[in-house]
Amino acid sequence: MALQVIPQSIPEVKLVIPDVFGDTRGFFQETFKAESYRAAGIGVTFIQDNWSRSVKGTLRGLHYQLPNPQDKLVWVVKGEIYDVAVDVRLGSPTFGKWVAAILSETNHHHLFVPAGFAHGFCVLSDEVDFMYKCSAVYSPKDEKGILWSDPDLAIPWPVSAPILSKRDTMMKPLAAMSSDELPR
Repeated sequence: MALQVIPQSIPEVKLVIPDVFGDTRGFFQETFKAESYRAAGIGVTFIQDNWSRSVKGTLRGLHYQLPNPQDKLVWVVKGEIYDVAVDVRLGSPTFGKWVAAILSETNHHHLFVPAGFAHGFCVLSDEVDFMYKCSAVYSPKDEKGILWSDPDLAIPWPVSAPILSKRDTMMKPLAAMSSDELPR
């Protein structure tokens, strides 16, 4: 079997289905191998790994970095999330469009979110352990984001009153972002 990479409705965002080998003892999964990803068309060099833990109802996002953007490869090792990527690239034919996927410890799916996309997720399980690889180092001064509840995006988040960071409550809708706050 080979790594399956499925372009989403915005083709730059890709659902990745790794091989999982299971038996009565449990399972084995290779979470990342550069050669396999390159062969599948994702030739990004990842330089930082991150791990976050969140409780049910937490919504993190929608975040991106500029001028030092990050490609991300995201997956869940415990629990389940509703994961969203929004195209915020000025001039893109899919600007303001988004894709979503359920990522969980049981489906083992990964999502490749390229630079130029805002990313966020909502926790569906009691708790989630969320892992992600980044192609650029996290830079607090480059943090950007758009409002999770932007009415123009109309993302059907599976929670009506999410647990949010103070920062995420103060983000602006995409239409209110200036051109220097968005990637090209």
